[in-house]
Amino acid sequence: MLRIAFLGTPDFTLPLLETCARVGELVCVVAQPDRPVGRSGEPQPPPSKQWALAHAIPVLQPLKVKNGALAAALAEHKPDVAIVAAYGRILPLDALSTPRLGCLNVHASLLPLLRGAAPAQWAIARQFPVTGVTLMQMDEGLDTGDILLQRELLIAPDETGESILTRLGALGADLLAEGLAQLEAGTLSRTPQDHARSTLAPILAREDGQIDWTRSAREIDARRRGFTPWPGAFTLLEGKQLKVHASAVVDSSQDPAASIGAAPGAGEIVRASKDGIDVACGEGSLLRITELQPEGKKRMAAAAFLAGRPLKPGVRLG
Repeated sequence: MLRIAFLGTPDFTLPLLETCARVGELVCVVAQPDRPVGRSGEPQPPPSKQWALAHAIPVLQPLKVKNGALAAALAEHKPDVAIVAAYGRILPLDALSTPRLGCLNVHASLLPLLRGAAPAQWAIARQFPVTGVTLMQMDEGLDTGDILLQRELLIAPDETGESILTRLGALGADLLAEGLAQLEAGTLSRTPQDHARSTLAPILAREDGQIDWTRSAREIDARRRGFTPWPGAFTLLEGKQLKVHASAVVDSSQDPAASIGAAPGAGEIVRASKDGIDVACGEGSLLRITELQPEGKKRMAAAAFLAGRPLKPGVRLG
């Protein structure tokens, strides 16, 4: 039975932790330090740490990973292999070399596509029809190691960053179980990545959530879904933030009343009714906002918002 060290932090890792504990001997869990959460600002343990404590697994939370710090911490537990998933830090060579069989990464994309910190979210935002999970032999690069196994997943039309991470976590757990069995049997093969096909999925920033109304309605809606729950999608109405929680692309060919007529500018409200708020976007398209959240208020249907704050055509968001 393989001795496994696990390095990971968010909810995405929980099915993978379950797999490691089921198919091997999970000797330790390495997570990011506790971080302030919510309005209280009180430090809270990350999901992987909570899981480990509940299962009586030793937890490591090194503040530094370089200069032998992480390597030494791992060496104390004598792992055969380390499984890394959404840990949030780039591992130095000494840490990568500590486990006897190296470090394997469960990455939420079909590498070499979408290397980086937020592959699942960017797959939706960029309107990919398919994504998946890759089990990779780690090296010093950013998701550049040899591919061990891959499995595809269709992206649903209403997919969000939150929902796809849940599905990819379960898919990754199945893939990891298969990979660990092959690793223990000595049958796990390696395929170098085609680096010429690589694309990046950078870490998300708050500004990624600000709606650029010059984009097409389809792209804006895809970004809103991909960036749910964070950073979400937001715009400004009369200088105050307006979060967009639900929206839909309007097909003007099937909804004659939604025709934008005399080409309003991007971000201009074309129609506001019980059905929602139709906003002009790039490429002559329309986005209908159906659920929103004004600054300092609760989430609500667009119809409820309009009951207290009527909007006329011509008002601009931005």
